[in-house]
Amino acid sequence: MALSKLQRRARIKRRIRKIISGTATKPRLSVYRSNKEIYAQLVDDVNGVTLASVSSRDKGIKASSKSEAASAVGKSIAEKAVKAGLENVSFDRNGYLYHGRVKVLAEAAREAGLKF
Repeated sequence: MALSKLQRRARIKRRIRKIISGTATKPRLSVYRSNKEIYAQLVDDVNGVTLASVSSRDKGIKASSKSEAASAVGKSIAEKAVKAGLENVSFDRNGYLYHGRVKVLAEAAREAGLKF
């Protein structure tokens, strides 16, 4: 029986989350991608706290395309992380393929100073 896209993504997501976990010193950079928007947050899984979050819906983020929005979100989350004294993160692609907007966000975050 063939899996639906959501079931397939959920299975991949579980496989990733078994390995990746965020701490206060090395948070998890979690990416969520909807059809229109993209969201990124830094999560401390030990304490169950979101340290910083950015989305393409935020007022400061202006973009003409979805890829530009992803790039702006990546840059913004990296700036917030560096401001909070966090340089190293674990990247959680959340079951999405490392391609397209997810890849653009990750590369923008790396260029802005995050290490993963």
